[in-house]
Amino acid sequence: MNQDYIHPNFLLGSELARRLYHDVAAGLPIIDFHNHIEAKDIWLDTQHQNLAQAWLYSDHYVWRAMRSNGIAEHYITGNASDLDKFTKWCEAVPYLIGNPLYQWSHLELSRFFDCQLLINPSNQSAIWQQSNQVFSTGKNSTRSILQRLNVETLCTTDSPLSSLEYHTALAQSAFNVQVLPTFRADELFCFASPEKFHEVLNQLSSLSNIAIERFDSYLEAIESRLNHFHQCGCRLSDLGLPQVSYQPCSLPAARAIFDKFLADQPVTASELVQLSSRLFVELGKRYFELGWSMQLHIGVLMNVNQRRLSQLGAGTGFSVINTQSIAAPLSHLLSDLDASACLPNTVLYNLNPTDNAVLACIAGAFQDSDTAAGKVQLGAAWWFNDHKDGMESQLTTLKNLGALGRFVGMLTDSRNIFSFCRHEYFRRVLCNLLATWVEAGEIPNDQDLLKQTIENICYYNAKRYFRFD
Repeated sequence: MNQDYIHPNFLLGSELARRLYHDVAAGLPIIDFHNHIEAKDIWLDTQHQNLAQAWLYSDHYVWRAMRSNGIAEHYITGNASDLDKFTKWCEAVPYLIGNPLYQWSHLELSRFFDCQLLINPSNQSAIWQQSNQVFSTGKNSTRSILQRLNVETLCTTDSPLSSLEYHTALAQSAFNVQVLPTFRADELFCFASPEKFHEVLNQLSSLSNIAIERFDSYLEAIESRLNHFHQCGCRLSDLGLPQVSYQPCSLPAARAIFDKFLADQPVTASELVQLSSRLFVELGKRYFELGWSMQLHIGVLMNVNQRRLSQLGAGTGFSVINTQSIAAPLSHLLSDLDASACLPNTVLYNLNPTDNAVLACIAGAFQDSDTAAGKVQLGAAWWFNDHKDGMESQLTTLKNLGALGRFVGMLTDSRNIFSFCRHEYFRRVLCNLLATWVEAGEIPNDQDLLKQTIENICYYNAKRYFRFD
């Protein structure tokens, strides 16, 4: 009799790996410090009605995979029925064998729908019916999943212009999962798009009740938003750096460039980099003062297919890995903060896997025993690296060049509530990799050491590092 694909020892290749996972990792609470779940959905306890809504409505990973299988856009982002979209997804999945989407989808089917069928056209109808029966029970609502998976803390990703009303409501409710906002600062750096920047200025001014007439009042208005986020429990910031650039910029120079913006005068590319560099430093100082951690997502070349961008808009599955050199500009940005002893705890995520060693080395150059152990982190494998090979590569680089035992661990980086079982996926990969190193004689077979390492990476390090109450 064939064994189910998702079985108790999925991804666990040895007896030691199985003991480490089942006896140590499996029961630990989850801290998910970077995801894209909406606080509103948690507050409303939103529930999808079917798998098409859960998997296909907003996941650009899935959209890319369907396009790679020649499926018409009508069934991807178009107005086809949910059943028709799911049918097309089932046609595509067998061709994704080995892809993390294949693994994740089957793991989610097993964990949330008690379904062990392989996703393919022959099983499409049975999977649809069985999953719909489970949906009808209400057992897979947003809150119930978070509680079932023992999620202790999750951090959403929020615009600086957000009211955070649902975070406030959740904090005042009896819901026992801590839901905290993250200050995603990208909009504050949109100097290259004057129209968008003026929209941000107007909203920021309105929210802060501060007339933004110069760079100093811009920082003052941002400060008011930081304080609001902090009062709502925020302990992390985030910033996407599609291209890492640096030019030194004094406060007087930043003020002069900002004045040109407000006057709608031409600003050079060099001045854009200078102003962004100065704003980065000013924000970093304020994060440090608040005791926040700073996350930097590095290396996305956005929306490269112009035809598809025009047709479907941004963020629809047409971004790629950037290959630019990041070592010098990123080091300069961090060094400017470190020079004034204001570098906050910092997590560096790279989209380009060839930058693993670069970022691990940069992290090592900015450690500070006076403020935190593992102060600058090589973040979890992200986006195009978010799979078994990518996780193993990131963990191996950290083992070789950093302090693996200080790693703050996994996150979902997803809008799909079912994706929280990727913590299980990561924990299985971690335990299997540690067991492999033990069996190769690279690390000792010391059960206390292995237990401590797994517990710290999967839970305790994040709890301490991000200063969650």
